[in-house]
Amino acid sequence: MVPPRCGRQVAPDGNSETRIVMLLKDEVEMLRRITLFSGLPPAKLKLLAFTSDRVMYSAGEALFYQGDIGDAAYVILSGKAEVLINTAGGSFKIAEVEQNSIVGEIAILCNTPRTATVRTSTPLEALRIRKDDFLKLLADFPEMAVEIMRVLADRLAQTTAELSEARGSMEPVDA
Repeated sequence: MVPPRCGRQVAPDGNSETRIVMLLKDEVEMLRRITLFSGLPPAKLKLLAFTSDRVMYSAGEALFYQGDIGDAAYVILSGKAEVLINTAGGSFKIAEVEQNSIVGEIAILCNTPRTATVRTSTPLEALRIRKDDFLKLLADFPEMAVEIMRVLADRLAQTTAELSEARGSMEPVDA
């Protein structure tokens, strides 16, 4: 597997500072579209974008694997990825993420290994937000924590509904 290209790489065309400012402005605008970050002041969004790494993946590459230590969250700027869980019965796709989504925040918040593998289904570009930066942002802006709880509660409700539907086709167990 080829490692992702990280950082603020720019072509040596003499206008690298202008290019970096344009990338930063684009990243701030993308972050503003994420519900989780939409209430942050522009200065904090700019700081978050500046401290994040822009990473690019080809189709079929993993952002991270189930069981890995959670060291970062990813904001999807473009492309799509599958969320996969590994079980004794094989690997199962449980969700798909795309532009304006965030993934990987659960392992950061809970200090647990990654609960799923995220693998690109198309070329993908994302902002990689390191754990320390993410947690500092939560400490500075507690309203973000409420929004994260909403996002996680929605995911839990969807998972519970899907599990109930799957179990509905199984034989009931008599007590």
